[in-house]
Amino acid sequence: MQQRVLVAARKTAEAAVAEMADGALKTAAFQTILTQLLQNEFAHVSPASVRGPQIKPSVRKKNGSVAEGTTGRLIGLIDEGIFGQQRSLGEIRRLLSERGWHYRLEDLGTPFTRLVRRRLLRRVRAAEGGKKIWKYSNY
Repeated sequence: MQQRVLVAARKTAEAAVAEMADGALKTAAFQTILTQLLQNEFAHVSPASVRGPQIKPSVRKKNGSVAEGTTGRLIGLIDEGIFGQQRSLGEIRRLLSERGWHYRLEDLGTPFTRLVRRRLLRRVRAAEGGKKIWKYSNY
């Protein structure tokens, strides 16, 4: 059944961008539409129950190459639905460490700021333990 859902979502996303000119905008629109369709379809399914090949998170740059660094990994977390609730940099750092990617907190600030500016994430100021910190989400 999952295969049918995936194929239907892909065809729907392809049809939605069919009249667009080929290029980066069409690719980005296709990815966004497909992601939304799949998130809506699998919103009730826990990530642990979904089996299948693990895909390396990546992002297309303007020149067509693939970004595989910190930003690509963060976008992979966005695609997994990690930011469905507000998360601090410390929480994200722990999640990345669990996946084998170790970062200092200072090294995560700039990629997060860029994702906020690109409107892939939102951030709000929150008080936690007497300190004011940024929390990130995609809602």
